[in-house]
Amino acid sequence: MVKKVAILANGGDVSGFNAVIRAIVKTAENNNIECYGFIDGYRGLLKNNYVRLCTNNSENASGILPKGGSIIGSSTNANVFHYPVEENGQVVYKDLSDVCVENVKKDGFDCLFTLGGDGTQKSARDFSLRGINVIGVPKTIDNDVACTDITFGYNTAVSVAADALDRLHTTGETHHRIMVLEVMGRYAGWIALESAIAGGADIAFIPEIPYDINCAVRKIEERRKMGKEFSIVVVAEGAFPKGGDISVESVRHNGTGVDNNKLGGAGSKVAKELEKLTGLEARCTVLGYMQRGGTPTAFDRVLSTKYGAKAMELAMEGKFNVLTVIKDGKLDAVSLEDVVGNNKEIGAVSGNTKESNIRKVTMDHDLVKTARSIGICLGD
Repeated sequence: MVKKVAILANGGDVSGFNAVIRAIVKTAENNNIECYGFIDGYRGLLKNNYVRLCTNNSENASGILPKGGSIIGSSTNANVFHYPVEENGQVVYKDLSDVCVENVKKDGFDCLFTLGGDGTQKSARDFSLRGINVIGVPKTIDNDVACTDITFGYNTAVSVAADALDRLHTTGETHHRIMVLEVMGRYAGWIALESAIAGGADIAFIPEIPYDINCAVRKIEERRKMGKEFSIVVVAEGAFPKGGDISVESVRHNGTGVDNNKLGGAGSKVAKELEKLTGLEARCTVLGYMQRGGTPTAFDRVLSTKYGAKAMELAMEGKFNVLTVIKDGKLDAVSLEDVVGNNKEIGAVSGNTKESNIRKVTMDHDLVKTARSIGICLGD
């Protein structure tokens, strides 16, 4: 019987983290189960740094439903299976996962809830192979976690991007400019595609479709013939031209097993090319972390609450080593092995490899069909 559980939030912050935490805690409290939170994701698990979580009165998990970020922090670069350690003035990488396993057992946690995306759930699967009861909850604004229809945090990010497009419309129309909005999403184009539809964009470049800039030029010229002297373009940070590469701003040194490429510059590149080819002024806005922060939408509050409550229910039913998912609009659970796919190597957590199982936009998806039907140019 489950009596004591722990939560960790890992990866980039999203709106909805706290709503999931709150739902897990409240469901646990209603069933006389103690709930704790590791501070700063897997790094907190390694350091065995955790706090008790409660919703009574003014306790730490009370009143957090509308709050962005995570009250227990998060880490974006803590792969405990390849963790940087300094020895004799040199940085070496060691597998410290056994320390984490020992911490969970010593603390008496019957289940560990992992709130995170592709990399987080890969590590969760690896811990499940080492005897830890794990239940994952799919988080990421990128919406690219395998086996689920939607991740929490995604809807808020799309809403922020759509609002930005509404604002760019007025400036573009007033000054007869091409307004380019670069959005997040890394190797999946969900944010770019859905915000383009919601925000009335004319062109959308996503990583799944290498673009021909001349297709965008033709679209802009068609609009000019109709008397529309401005155009709105959405560019995913991972979009790239046919025969070209993704735009990498810098390469970080956060260790092996994590994606060290910091993407950036895709939107600016498109804006410069369009200005040169069309003769219209083009401006690029990089939305960046605006997509991650702030109050979650009502949709994300409800989705996060559903995910958190379901995760705790699964724990009470003894159904471990799974990921809570939404399939065909209904709550369900799938094996973490299915989420990992062919990415079987212990400690290898980075996405966008042949072995990774991240969920990308497919050409038969309704969003693609809808975009094409209403005349959005996808660059192909």
